[in-house]
Formats: sequence, structure tokens, C-alpha cells
Amino acid sequence: MHLMTLTLDVDFAATLRIGGPAGGDRRSITPVLGGSFTGARLNGIVLPGGADWVLVHPDGSFDIDVRITLKTNDGALIDMPYTGAFTAAPDVMRRFYAGELLGRHEYKLVIRPRFEAGDERYLWLNNLSATGVGEQTSSGPVYVIEADS
Repeated sequence: MHLMTLTLDVDFAATLRIGGPAGGDRRSITPVLGGSFTGARLNGIVLPGGADWVLVHPDGSFDIDVRITLKTNDGALIDMPYTGAFTAAPDVMRRFYAGELLGRHEYKLVIRPRFEAGDERYLWLNNLSATGVGEQTSSGPVYVIEADS
């Protein structure tokens, strides 16, 4: 069941590249400036202040670890941390790091979001299992998030 479509605005130019051991994984942190989400029961904006802690593997693929805050159109705040991975063939990853927008068929971007809601209207999210499939855009990812059955 479609839960929501989440669109993020990410500041790629402000990415902090922390690095790592030679030939090993590398860490970077990219700010999330905001965004929006739409669905049958969830609509609103992504508040600024989130970030993506990326772990880049030697083959160029990377794990994502994001924490964002959603604000619904009716004023509720929902914490939405998620983890996931962006994978593609090494030649495709080289093009990605060169700034090229890839064809949707060339990579896989999958996330597992969690939700933490205190507002009574959204407590149903707290134990929800969901999966998202993402698409790369020049301003940030767009995820279609489905509630697992």
C-alpha cells in the first residue's frame, strides 16, 4: 500500500568529506535542506536540519543513514530515520560521482524508514514496517514509500 512519496532537497555542495583508511570505506555527511511528502494519510513538509551520513565502499556503492523530521499539514511532528543503500556497477558509480544523472535502470536505491510519532493522530506509524524505492534527481532523491503488508 502506497504510504507516501517523499521528495528531499539535499545540499550536495555542502557535503563534508570525512574520509577513511586508504582503500577502505569513506564517510561523508550531506545536509538535508527540506522537502515534501504526499500520500493518502500523510502530507506535509520536511523540516530543514536533517542529514545523510553516507558510508562509501571501495567499489563506490554506499550505505545511507538519514534522520529527518516531517511536519504534517495539520501540525504534527514525526521523526523519520531511515537506512538504505545505493548500488550500481563500478562504471556507473564513476559517472554518478562525476555528477551525471543516471538512468533509473542503472542503479538501485532502497530504504527502510522508521517513524516516531507522539501525536495521537499518527501513533499508527510507530510500529509500521515500510520500504522505499528511490530515484536520483539533481536536487536530491525522490522515494516512493510503501507500507509492508
